[in-house]
Amino acid sequence: MPRHRILIKEKKMINKDFFQALDELEAQKKINKEQFLETLEAALTSAYKKMYGEAKNALVKLNPEKNTIKIYSYKTVVNEVEDPDKEISLEDARAIKKSYDVGDSVVNEESTKDFGRIAAQTAKQVVMQRLKEIERQMAISELSEKEDELLTTVVKRIDNGNIYVQIAGSHTEGIMTENDQIPGEKFNVGDRIKVYVKKIKESFKGTQVQVSRGNIGFVRKLFELEIPEIASGDVVIKNIARDAGNRTKVAVFSDKPNIDALGACVGNRGVRINTIVSEMNGEKIDLVLYSDDPLEYIARALSPAKVLSVETNESLKASRVVVPDDKLSLAIGKSGQNVRLAARLTGWKIDVKPASEVEGLEAPQNQDFDHEIVDVEDDDDIFADLEDIEEISDEE
Repeated sequence: MPRHRILIKEKKMINKDFFQALDELEAQKKINKEQFLETLEAALTSAYKKMYGEAKNALVKLNPEKNTIKIYSYKTVVNEVEDPDKEISLEDARAIKKSYDVGDSVVNEESTKDFGRIAAQTAKQVVMQRLKEIERQMAISELSEKEDELLTTVVKRIDNGNIYVQIAGSHTEGIMTENDQIPGEKFNVGDRIKVYVKKIKESFKGTQVQVSRGNIGFVRKLFELEIPEIASGDVVIKNIARDAGNRTKVAVFSDKPNIDALGACVGNRGVRINTIVSEMNGEKIDLVLYSDDPLEYIARALSPAKVLSVETNESLKASRVVVPDDKLSLAIGKSGQNVRLAARLTGWKIDVKPASEVEGLEAPQNQDFDHEIVDVEDDDDIFADLEDIEEISDEE
């Protein structure tokens, strides 16, 4: 089996201040020292080869315990030399030491005297590149834990409609595109804002952290932050439908008999929900009490409109809802917003009709509705009309 013998003499190339600086770098940058030393050895080896030729077998080794750096060149013992930079004849090897055999490596410590400024600068450049890579990987590792989380950030710059934010405890920027912003919301550089971390990904430009205030994840995390019962799991968010900047519907539920899911979300005198509304730039929020019964759930989802009855077609996942004539526009909403959000929240198609049309109504083609009708009770607990809550708060 080939043997490896090293004939060396200790020679100091750098002093202990260098290794002390590495210790400080480890503490300040939170970088693994062993990993950094491997990076530095690879960089110095690359610089040495660049100076003396890539063909030469060379290796740089650092010894932080002895505060030394040494450069070794090594050649393989062969019977017939074909590559003088990497091989040495058995005869020449035994002239150094008689015990060498074919296959052994003859290792020699090289002089560091000529390993000058150019090589050092090259090594420094490589080290800095690798150092940035280590920091970047560490940042990605730390940030990956923050994906799907709500963070407080500072607006760093605004460019072409995109808002760039500084993430606390990181050198990484987050980008909030126009599609992820709440329409009509304006910020200035230096403003502190909450954002939802949508996605962290790698690209040719580096690490990209996509943040948002306009998606449903932002709403969900705000509810978890402001409502302890949701954070603990006593109240569950079943679904969210949102038209950012205008209206959001949130379906909540609790199987705990002593917990009022809607009341927990509203809070004393509406303080909890109003805090969320304020953070969402005044966006209207309809709290909907979830039900496993689609008839009740659909009726509640059309809040704040009063619903008289609901009939459904299970096979088509379609429903027809009857409302008082004077509540038709409220049920449908501006440009169909309310009924559209209710449909997204429940997962049912919803056709809203005024009571005056019900008697002569014929079932639409291909929609054979089951004759199942629920009359919705006039129960204030079914809906949480936040506009009324805000009015109470204003009066007081």
